[in-house]
Amino acid sequence: MNIGVDIRCLMDKNRTGVGEYTFGMLNTIFGIDLDRFKQLNNCLDANQYFLFYNSWADVSKNIPQWKQENVHYVYTRWPNKLLNLLVWLRIIKLDKLCHCEEELARRRSNLTSSLSKDYRLPEIASSADANRFPRNDRGIDTWFSPNLSFINLSKNVRHIQTIHDLSFEFLPDCFTWKQRLWHKFLNPQRQCQRANVIITPSENTKRDVIDRYQIAESKLQVLRPGLPFIMTQNSDSRNQVKQRYGLPEKYILYLGTLEPRKNVQTIIEAFCNSELRTQKYELVIAGGKGWKNKKLMQLIKETSGVRYIGYVDERDKPTLYKLSSLFVFISLYEGFGLPVLEAMVSGVPVITSSRSSLPEVVGEAGYLINPHNVDELAEAIKKILSDEKLRGVLVERGKKRIEEFGCEKLAVEFIKIINSGV
Repeated sequence: MNIGVDIRCLMDKNRTGVGEYTFGMLNTIFGIDLDRFKQLNNCLDANQYFLFYNSWADVSKNIPQWKQENVHYVYTRWPNKLLNLLVWLRIIKLDKLCHCEEELARRRSNLTSSLSKDYRLPEIASSADANRFPRNDRGIDTWFSPNLSFINLSKNVRHIQTIHDLSFEFLPDCFTWKQRLWHKFLNPQRQCQRANVIITPSENTKRDVIDRYQIAESKLQVLRPGLPFIMTQNSDSRNQVKQRYGLPEKYILYLGTLEPRKNVQTIIEAFCNSELRTQKYELVIAGGKGWKNKKLMQLIKETSGVRYIGYVDERDKPTLYKLSSLFVFISLYEGFGLPVLEAMVSGVPVITSSRSSLPEVVGEAGYLINPHNVDELAEAIKKILSDEKLRGVLVERGKKRIEEFGCEKLAVEFIKIINSGV
């Protein structure tokens, strides 16, 4: 079977939650399917994966390099806005970009006369050290979209679409006008209607998709994310990580993108109200800068005991969590909330939101609060940091809870969906 995979969400150097989910999932899938590939002795029935990405700039250093014989790369160099426009106008079908090299060369030649000289034609290339394309005359059988993006496929191509959350539907004010316009043109409801299978990371997101878009429940499959392999590994020594990020001796941690939906301002206000600064605690805020955060950045700058350390390298995450006394993640809406799992696997007690999917993720292993209530959060912070027994209970529950999540389980279920043809 020929499987197209849209890996445009892996083009950024600094991966967000969606990028981590996609990388962890594909990395495990390819490992499991490679064993099957070897057992089949390279026969034509083995799954062949065609990883598609597009960028005018060279992003090859950011793309993960999988060496498996049945994993191949399709790289086009359109300006992204042009490609999205042509896909949106249904002029280009993404699965057609993954045919055999001879077919791609023929189509590029045919397109030469119809495109402006100002644009370079797509370049189709295997990633460094990857194998050349096998013959793919029959084209793509199944297309997997790990995230929402502009997409147009041939009618006979089976489509598996991932919907991580519908925050853009329920909290539009948390997005910029450009993002809202982008989602309008993207038309997620139409994509869900076109999809043969819709994967969600939680039951909460599944219910949201069914209710909001009137999609048949039989289309949806809940596949809960697993923890990236790196979270179980050791990074540099604690002292090296502390020096690299200027970490204090005692701190409360938030890690995630800085955007309105993450509700970081409430964490800062609660930290100040808790008066823990008198006990030499600080609040460390980590993660990439998102959008609509100008006031937040100013608040961080003006508040003593609060420091922003920026994006944290994946290899440093385990130590960053382990050095913290408490992890606080009170997002207003999450499709899953991977950071709470990362904190629990690191042995850190977690305070999280009682909204959306987060209660489903942490179960009884997290301390739930109303994300709009500053005083409730302040009291929760003080209670956990002053009660050693409570901290121990939350940590032990967290260790048991994470046993229910794993990339291998996710990958096995995904391969079943691919091979079932449902």
